[in-house]
Amino acid sequence: MERTLIIVKPDGVQRGLTGEIIARFERRGLRIIGMKFMQVSRELAEKHYAIHQGKGFYEGLVSYITSSPVVVIALEGTNAIQNARNTIGATRPHEAAPGSIRGDFALEVGRNLVHGSDSPENGVIEVGNFFADSELVSWARNNDSWIFEK
Repeated sequence: MERTLIIVKPDGVQRGLTGEIIARFERRGLRIIGMKFMQVSRELAEKHYAIHQGKGFYEGLVSYITSSPVVVIALEGTNAIQNARNTIGATRPHEAAPGSIRGDFALEVGRNLVHGSDSPENGVIEVGNFFADSELVSWARNNDSWIFEK
């Protein structure tokens, strides 16, 4: 089972879309194994966005993610990364498919509501940056056999 980190960004929290966003991942079949409401520190934001350090938009990313509380969620499931990213939609909301989170609720790339890990390797790293192992609970739902083939 892959793991992915989802962040309901400050705009999603401020707009009251947290429940809707979480529900879309649950309806998709992805299993929540960790979740918390938090204020991202500058140190954690810099670690999370380190790949973008030196780019013109880096400071804006760090300032934005630390501007308001977020909800961070660790999800688990078959092809969790790609399934979550399909649920989220394209980075640029005007390119996101209708029915995706960004396609339904976002207008601008700088206010695109949700972060999702972009690879299985980054999923492991990002989940580890936001959650201690003791905060994650892998569990079996009663309906998992109707979602997962194995």
